[in-house]
Amino acid sequence: MSTWMVVEDEPDIYEVLLAMFEMWGIEGVAFVDGEEAVAWIDDVNNKRFQGELPELALLDIRLPGAFSGPMVGEKLRQSPILNNIAIVLTTAYRLTPDEEKEAIEQAGADKLMYKPLPRFNELQHVLEEVIALRRAKVPQPPNGQK
Repeated sequence: MSTWMVVEDEPDIYEVLLAMFEMWGIEGVAFVDGEEAVAWIDDVNNKRFQGELPELALLDIRLPGAFSGPMVGEKLRQSPILNNIAIVLTTAYRLTPDEEKEAIEQAGADKLMYKPLPRFNELQHVLEEVIALRRAKVPQPPNGQK
């Protein structure tokens, strides 16, 4: 089963996303702020997490606390274990083109999506496409080795 992570401070949004993931046969892991997500990334990096690692991170740009979504994305990209995860930033706030570029670059994001997010089937298609494009960028080991 695939796993996707969500970092979203609005309970209504992350609950709907987790329900959608479940219907798609995807395990969801949710964090309500950047601190929680960064603590989990540290646990993964220090081998204190034994579960399946996510292949996608859906990160709200504006989060309460010290870590924004782009900062969480930056931590993911710096991780020796999670650095190839597909990252999608989300926001309900209209950003200028410069703000968009800055957030995407800081997070190493594959995509930025504005809320409200697309409906059920379209959202699934967009997220799976982002994962496929990220996988295509990652060099594969020779002869199927891991």
